[in-house]
Amino acid sequence: MDQLTDFLLATVSSPFVYVVVFAIVVIDGFFPPVPSESIVVVAAAVGVSTGAPNPIAIVILAAIGAAVGDNIAYWLGRTVGTSRFRWMRHPRSVAAFDWAGRGLARRAASMLLVARYIPVGRIAVNMTAGATGFSHRRFWPLTVLAGTCWAVYSVLIGVLAGHWVKEQPLLGAAIGVVIALGLGLVIDRVTTAIARRREAPTGTPTGEAQRPARALRSTV
Repeated sequence: MDQLTDFLLATVSSPFVYVVVFAIVVIDGFFPPVPSESIVVVAAAVGVSTGAPNPIAIVILAAIGAAVGDNIAYWLGRTVGTSRFRWMRHPRSVAAFDWAGRGLARRAASMLLVARYIPVGRIAVNMTAGATGFSHRRFWPLTVLAGTCWAVYSVLIGVLAGHWVKEQPLLGAAIGVVIALGLGLVIDRVTTAIARRREAPTGTPTGEAQRPARALRSTV
């Protein structure tokens, strides 16, 4: 994360920064170790403080990149499934994919929208959508909406942090990342609690299967 952030800060005065942000967001759609939220927040915070990169351009690129990354995960799921590789067969990964499958079957739209805010959970949901034959005609518009909302949310955090300490872009970027990580943790906890309540009446165990993000995070 620190190396990616340093690289981004080194390119803020160049148009190349937009390529970096877009590429990182796309890759994060199917490769969880890449911290796209933090990169988008940093770019927005620095942009507010120094004038570049342009936050509006970052919103557009992040939204498109998120949708592209999510659709790549979908096609990976359709191509390789969710059990071909060893890490996919780990009990925690299986639980996360099961959680994603149940959510898609019951409330696909809300599942896809909320999962975009869970770094690893969104990959489980998107790959499961592809593996289970979820209609791509229905899938891709939801990823565009989810990606747009996520991009606006991430950039707003960076913009607010950048305004608070406008004379210190690095401090603004750091504050924005902390806020984004904190909100991400809250979203993760809230979605886990909601899933637990919805599953409890059916008699489904409320342990590992209700923790998709933490489950995959420990195995990837």
